[in-house]
Amino acid sequence: MPRGGKKGHKGRGKQFSNPEEIDRQMKAQRELEANGGVEKEEEKSSGSDDSSSEEEDINKKKSGVEGLIEIENPNRISQKSKKVTELDVNAPKELSRREREEIEKQKAKERYMKLHLEGKTDQARADLARLAIIKKQREDAQKKRDGLKKEKEAEDSKSKH
Repeated sequence: MPRGGKKGHKGRGKQFSNPEEIDRQMKAQRELEANGGVEKEEEKSSGSDDSSSEEEDINKKKSGVEGLIEIENPNRISQKSKKVTELDVNAPKELSRREREEIEKQKAKERYMKLHLEGKTDQARADLARLAIIKKQREDAQKKRDGLKKEKEAEDSKSKH
């Protein structure tokens, strides 16, 4: 036997089906086989009445613990299926908080980039100032190189003559 391992299932209680439940299921199965597709057509025709479908929901046997205990939870929302005729396709879809924040973030980024390209943000002004300084340094370095080049050419021309 492994140390500290999982225990076996040998001591568990057995669960037996209720004979009345078995009889009811067998009777329903026989009726379904006997009727075949007729029952399905009846369901479709009765499904068109709103009042009858609501009555079926109320009279429907609740499975599990729901049938035993009445639950009055104000936070519990029962899922009601909507019919195709009730759906409004043209209604605006409500976005989740994350989707809304993501769209706002994207719009803010686009707005910032637009201002940045126009040179209206602090960072854009700093970048433009830095570029102006670099441009001036490069121009000065170019002038200095040109001056040295001319001096060197002047010396070379004097030495040749």
